[in-house]
Amino acid sequence: MPPFVRHFGELRPDGTYYLSTSRESIITSLLAAGTFCGALLQAFLANTKTFGRKFSISFWAQVFIVGCVIQTAAGGSSPSAAFGMLPAGRFIAGLGVGALSALIPLYNSEAAPKDLRGPMVVMYQLMICAGIAWSYGLSWATSGIPNRACWMVPVGFQLFIGLVIAVGILFLPESPRLLLGRGNVEAASRSIATLNAVPIDHPLVHEEIADLQALLAVEEQAGKGRWIDLLGTKHQMWKRTLNACTIQFVQQLNDKYPVHARSFVHRPALHHDTDMFPILCRVFSVVLHARMVTLVGCIPSLWLIERLGRRKMLFIGGIGEIVCAVIAGLSGHFLLAATGTPESELTGSNIRDFLVGFFSSKIAADIGPLILLIFGGVLIFGCVYIYFMLPETSGLALEEIDEMYTLKIQPWKSSSWIPPSRIETARRDGIINEKDEVVHSELLTRKVGGGAGMAH
Repeated sequence: MPPFVRHFGELRPDGTYYLSTSRESIITSLLAAGTFCGALLQAFLANTKTFGRKFSISFWAQVFIVGCVIQTAAGGSSPSAAFGMLPAGRFIAGLGVGALSALIPLYNSEAAPKDLRGPMVVMYQLMICAGIAWSYGLSWATSGIPNRACWMVPVGFQLFIGLVIAVGILFLPESPRLLLGRGNVEAASRSIATLNAVPIDHPLVHEEIADLQALLAVEEQAGKGRWIDLLGTKHQMWKRTLNACTIQFVQQLNDKYPVHARSFVHRPALHHDTDMFPILCRVFSVVLHARMVTLVGCIPSLWLIERLGRRKMLFIGGIGEIVCAVIAGLSGHFLLAATGTPESELTGSNIRDFLVGFFSSKIAADIGPLILLIFGGVLIFGCVYIYFMLPETSGLALEEIDEMYTLKIQPWKSSSWIPPSRIETARRDGIINEKDEVVHSELLTRKVGGGAGMAH
């Protein structure tokens, strides 16, 4: 926006303002640097007795607010001071974004009832898509303002979002797992009861407490976790880390490329149009339309992810994206880009953002739209990886997922795997007799994502 360039740019000899590539790089890259640091730093607060999960979320949301205040205040400062304030504010806001991006899925996975855990993952992605679509729309709505308000309003609006998170999380219960780890059984029981909308003396509460106590006992026996343990062989942690990173990388890589697609989608127009504004409007409309399609694509996933399962949803999304990326183009690709990934159940993406932003324009300059074949190839790799490496996690408690990895259940057999603890329960309930014969087969049918239902 011209007012932004005048305020943060440099003056040419002819009296016009411009943003140099170095200044543009500093402004854009420091947010990613902040998110990287925030994602690492959050771990040192989230596990403490003082903060815990929900107070850490509130704290980092306040850090985000501080960053937004500094960025917005840059609009009222002198140009020389403003250029220092804007990148600093973006870095500080990035700290909050990175920490919240790690904490909120963690809180969801620990607090949500198991039959709602899948929809919560999709809801998380849905809100990201909604936020991006809203940000594009707000930026477009203010782009015609002829003064600094054109960019200060969108930047300042983030304060409201940060405030909602910082205050709203305080009204939610703390993670039951964290409370029980502190030895506060009563508080953990109240939290489970609230989260599941049942009385505190409900059998479900006692069952969850017993499961968590057993898990914590195993964790205590195993000793304090270390960063290096993420790459260890015990309980196949290396595989779980690899799965989480690979699926996130493939999904997010293919979510980012349309942002840079302007480098080849509209190149022919650059040779025919002298007025850049219509071109920019078309670029904006493509990106906004794509984000809106992503938003629509999230909605059916809320229902399907627990009925079809994680693996099937990822296959459907991956194959659909391959077809759309190679044949149909950008808009169709986005429809299937948000079919929930299970990385929050198995265990950052800033380096990926840098690589895509740096290389995509250079590659597209040589091969144009054929760059879509590269992304299609990445998606094919993703589908193969899912089949051979990613187990089905729906319908299982987090503790049962731990058990599945420990027992090295093959991913292509994981949908029909029954946790040993459930087999023992089935024996006690008469579903399986003394000869290990199934008496009531209908009770052993696993409805994918069906909460406490049995696996067959």
